[in-house]
Amino acid sequence: MTTINDINFKNKRALIRVDFNVPLDKSFNVTDDNRIRATVPTVKKILADGGSCVLMSHLGRPKTGPEDKFSLKHTIATAEELIGVKIKFAADCVSDDAFELSKSLKPGEVLLLENLRFYKEEEKGDEGFSKKLAKHGDVYVNDAFGTAHRAHASTTVVAQFMAEKCAGLVMAAELENAKKVLLHAQKPFVAIMGGAKISDKILIIEKLLDNIDHLIIGGGMSYTFSKHWGVTLATR
Repeated sequence: MTTINDINFKNKRALIRVDFNVPLDKSFNVTDDNRIRATVPTVKKILADGGSCVLMSHLGRPKTGPEDKFSLKHTIATAEELIGVKIKFAADCVSDDAFELSKSLKPGEVLLLENLRFYKEEEKGDEGFSKKLAKHGDVYVNDAFGTAHRAHASTTVVAQFMAEKCAGLVMAAELENAKKVLLHAQKPFVAIMGGAKISDKILIIEKLLDNIDHLIIGGGMSYTFSKHWGVTLATR
């Protein structure tokens, strides 16, 4: 697996799929910065090489196009504090203005694109939309492990249109951890899984079953399993 450590980004623009899907309070302040914090080493490595970064992400689940409450502009202050550089912002991820901003980036600069899911083409994995996104960079870096399983334009399809591609440090670490769990786990092995969307987890569960001794399921998924078994869980 090729990672950012195998590439020198000097004078290159890295188009990085990050996971800035973070919780916001009523005043649009980030209340949990862990996902932004996690990708800081990837960004800093590229900047230290003499490259520039174009960050793209989704935030929330907008249904009808742009909505202010789902704008990634609300994450800028937190990202600037953690990364330590000023961040430019493109108010639309595939507008002419956005392409001008990414094209004019200098080494050491960072640009954040507006929410990818303001376009339905993102979740559909639309090739035309992916080609537009690919224009923002010279190297594609996937550092969004939590969304990498989805065949969306920014996670899977865009890589087809870029000559150089690699995993970021978040992605590399998560894949290494998964390999340890699946191939080299110590016994007895108890797995704990949570989350709301069972459709995202069922394949992982199936992979784990041959290697684990016990599986504990919590979170929203537990209601799906309980309903299947005819058990009613108390709710508040």
